[in-house]
Amino acid sequence: MQETIHTLVVGGGQAGIAASAHLRKRGIPHLVLERERIAERWRTWRWDSLVTNGPAWHDRFPEAEFEGLDPDAFAPKEAVADYFERFATDRALPVRTGVEVTRLERHGDGFRATTSAGMIEAQSVVVATGPFQKPVIPTVIGDPAIIQLHSSAYRNPGALPGGAVLVVGAGSSGAQIAEELVRAGRKVFLSVGPHDRPPRRYRGRDFVWWLGKLGKWEMKAPTPGTEHVTIAVSGAYGGHTMDFRRLAAMGVTLLGRAGGYGDGILRCADDLRINVETGDRNYLSVLDEADAFARAQGLDLPEEPEARALGPLPDCVTQPVLALDLRQAGIAAVIWATGFQLDFGWIDMKIFRADGRPRHQDGVSEVPGLYFLGLPWLSCRGSAFIWGAWKDAERLAGVIAARR
Repeated sequence: MQETIHTLVVGGGQAGIAASAHLRKRGIPHLVLERERIAERWRTWRWDSLVTNGPAWHDRFPEAEFEGLDPDAFAPKEAVADYFERFATDRALPVRTGVEVTRLERHGDGFRATTSAGMIEAQSVVVATGPFQKPVIPTVIGDPAIIQLHSSAYRNPGALPGGAVLVVGAGSSGAQIAEELVRAGRKVFLSVGPHDRPPRRYRGRDFVWWLGKLGKWEMKAPTPGTEHVTIAVSGAYGGHTMDFRRLAAMGVTLLGRAGGYGDGILRCADDLRINVETGDRNYLSVLDEADAFARAQGLDLPEEPEARALGPLPDCVTQPVLALDLRQAGIAAVIWATGFQLDFGWIDMKIFRADGRPRHQDGVSEVPGLYFLGLPWLSCRGSAFIWGAWKDAERLAGVIAARR
């Protein structure tokens, strides 16, 4: 099979669906290819109980609400996948599932894509495969008796072998998984690295509302050294601030960053206290900025001084474990909540930096007609979120229309 289309969109997740919607509005002939199902990562690369980290009124496209869900609720993962499927179906977007793009190269003034169903030629290509491409699993622990898996492969506490669990990484995924495990009665160790820790709600408003009012979603670039700092926040159990003191009180043993491993001993960096206290400073800074904004704007929002009461640091922070004997601790499984790498090996063009990221300006690459969508910090802090992908897709559709 050989086809020709003006614009090819690779990826049928939130970014690809957003791109298709805006290309349709511009009257640009296009085709979306998805190698599995629409929003497949939401269905099979998330644990069973996962919900969004933002409320339903926020984590959506502006043109469609979640059906049957309270706007302040946090959508379950299946509801998110259904949302994108329904959005594409209702608008009859040209999405073709079960087709994988294995190679993309220049061809004349345009591009040629080799797919599992044949060749497709296009004048423009939007790469909308998202940031969750290749799970990062460090090869630190070499004990075959211990089950090791990435957070994308974790499903629920009952799917793990009996015994204690070590979770490495304390962003939203790692912290939420650790809480689910300890609630299920498991002994849990949680390795905590640098992180931001915003309040779930403050003065009656969700933190996503505050970040919008404070202009933080529109930030153009992270400060040096903070590009990969994770955010610890949770929509689980009705949504709450991710407080590591609370996790410790529930029975989670907090550790510093995981280091070297040998003879059954995992070395942990002596940085736990500074990581927790730095997260606290981030938390308090959001409260400070919110209070200043409320005063300046004369907002009638109830003050919340109790939100600043952090409490004492737990013993596992003030007297940290620096060498953890995994077998003595009874650890039977390790969950690596260590993020993902980009994987653009199928794009046969020299447009990538040493870290694998494409060279681009707000999603417009160095190659005329080639665009990227849905990546973190593509144009601003919000680019990797559902509504952020929508805004970037609208802008890129305009660029493609102008070029056409």
